[in-house]
Amino acid sequence: MTTMLGLSLNGRRVVLVGGGAVAARRVERFLADGALVRIVAPDLAPRLRALVGEDGTGTGPERIEWVPRRFVADDLDDAWLVHCATGDSAVDREIAALCDQRRVFCINASDGAHTSARMTAQTMSGDVVVGVSSEVGVDPRRAAGVRDAIEGMLDSGRLPLRRRRTGGAGRVDLIGGGPGPLDLMTVRARRLLAEADVVVADRLGPTADVIAELDPDVLVIDVGKRPHHHPVPQHEINALLVEHATAGKRVVRLKGGDPFVYGRGGEEVIACQQAGIPVEVTPGVSSAISVPQAAGIPVTHRGTASALHVVNGQGDVSATTLRSLADSEVTTAMLMGVAALPQVVRTALDHGISEDLPVAIIENGHTPRQRTTRSTLGAVVARAAEVGVHNPAVIVFGDVARAGLLMPEAVRSGESHR
Repeated sequence: MTTMLGLSLNGRRVVLVGGGAVAARRVERFLADGALVRIVAPDLAPRLRALVGEDGTGTGPERIEWVPRRFVADDLDDAWLVHCATGDSAVDREIAALCDQRRVFCINASDGAHTSARMTAQTMSGDVVVGVSSEVGVDPRRAAGVRDAIEGMLDSGRLPLRRRRTGGAGRVDLIGGGPGPLDLMTVRARRLLAEADVVVADRLGPTADVIAELDPDVLVIDVGKRPHHHPVPQHEINALLVEHATAGKRVVRLKGGDPFVYGRGGEEVIACQQAGIPVEVTPGVSSAISVPQAAGIPVTHRGTASALHVVNGQGDVSATTLRSLADSEVTTAMLMGVAALPQVVRTALDHGISEDLPVAIIENGHTPRQRTTRSTLGAVVARAAEVGVHNPAVIVFGDVARAGLLMPEAVRSGESHR
């Protein structure tokens, strides 16, 4: 029977006997654990020689030294753990036997089935460490395969990663949920959601599907905004993040698209930093690019558009926006712009923008309700009213919005109005 233990090697001596390829692969693990590494070997593999440097005492912060000779029993005097991989199985067995006499754990790389300690195939997710080892008949490739499968499940958030003991420091993670489908979220975002104690969520993106996957006792706070209806002001959202993180909770701020593209993510980061709360941002697929793509519209296309201008439809139509509409090589993507569309079009036409400029409105991109309405600047307001365009929608101005730019099979399924 093999008992799996989590051993702290930080500040403790680990002796590697043998300086070949096996030791070179293993030494990184020991150094990462903070061990004081001593290598006893007449010669070193190139990777180890680079680590110890010319003077044999390490080239940087690594706690490593090289004793350029064969092993002697005194090398075990201050060792907590020994790793022997001399390339001679008889020598390795002798060292392992001596370790048993000294009551020092030993990893015998040449005979893993008869050794007092074994390396595990290891993976980490946050502060969770998973090690895989076989009990008899050591099979490192099988252990690595199992490790890789577990790693994939950890990364995708399919395993229970939430802490079950209260206390400790809290933190905030701002997550971009992308345009909607769960499988368009990043692997890191899915993992962080699986670790969350509190989720502060917008109404757009994958919110509904994500909430269905959470443990029942995860606190979900809906702060979603709707046109002309912002029930939770931004300063209160900032305060919620700080309040729950200060209480030691893992807080996820879930947003549609990307947190830094009209998501006020920068304001939330500043609020956390000012409160001394650890905060990180996980990017998401921005709707400014992904929603047009779902309708077969590339926001840049060689020979058609070489630049992209992203506009907030709830802001003023600035001179910069008008210049981008007038430039045939620029695509303008307007977010949150359905209500402002009549004013934008009127201002653009008054400033001489061609009424033939192609326009496409993509509603509910990447969802079963996706619908694309194509028109021109001069006719788009009437056309949008005729078909009943509603948010959420991305409005694309420019030649890339012209019907027929891409072949039909490049267009994601969804109702299309022309």
